[in-house]
Amino acid sequence: MNPTSPQGSGARRVRKVLTTRRGGFSAPPYDSFNLGDHVGDDPAAVAKNRLRLAEGMGLDPSRFVWMEQIHSNTVTVVDGPRDEPVPATDAIVTTVPGLALAVLVADCVPVLLSDDDAGVVAAVHAGRIGARNGIVARTVETMVGLGASPSSIHALLGAAACGESYEVPESMAADVEKHLPGSRTVTDRGTPGLDVRAGLMRQLHGLGVTNINAEPRCTISEPDYFSYRREGKTGRQAGIVVLLEE
Repeated sequence: MNPTSPQGSGARRVRKVLTTRRGGFSAPPYDSFNLGDHVGDDPAAVAKNRLRLAEGMGLDPSRFVWMEQIHSNTVTVVDGPRDEPVPATDAIVTTVPGLALAVLVADCVPVLLSDDDAGVVAAVHAGRIGARNGIVARTVETMVGLGASPSSIHALLGAAACGESYEVPESMAADVEKHLPGSRTVTDRGTPGLDVRAGLMRQLHGLGVTNINAEPRCTISEPDYFSYRREGKTGRQAGIVVLLEE
């Protein structure tokens, strides 16, 4: 796990964590710290991995809120623990301390957002489709509706498919660029590519969110990460954000 938290002067504190594929219990091709329970892995191994994550963060596993991610631009506000993943959503937002909001990825961009002073946090699954359709902008809008200020929001973007490796058809690159400017690029093979993370950073700046940190590593090219594009059948790493109890 790679814990990261923003600097802030408010009384509340926020913790953000990004995981890799190392240090868990799952067997290949999910080796080894797979946190996805929907990819065909042994449920017992996933449960042990999730317990290790919770213990590492000093939280009860029941306080984790997961999503049924469908590459939508749907944002859901949650106000308490859930026995099941939040259905059909790709971003969750809360003002409740002690809830660990989780996003699962294997090439898509995990985006963790927080306004320490307002006490609002969010976890976003920003894949190509969701990012193109405004999932991050809609999440920021939802946070502002709950009292956050764009100038006070900190954003952490995790490892994701990089432009050098994420090859797409020309028409797809042009379409995503039209809706998410700054994401179109050229791969290291000279073919059309996408850097969704770069497009999201540009979008966040345009929304007034300028306090941004980004993990630059590429899930496609680096074996420390699960990559659906590289492996097909594989696990999921996670991003987690929690508003700590005062």
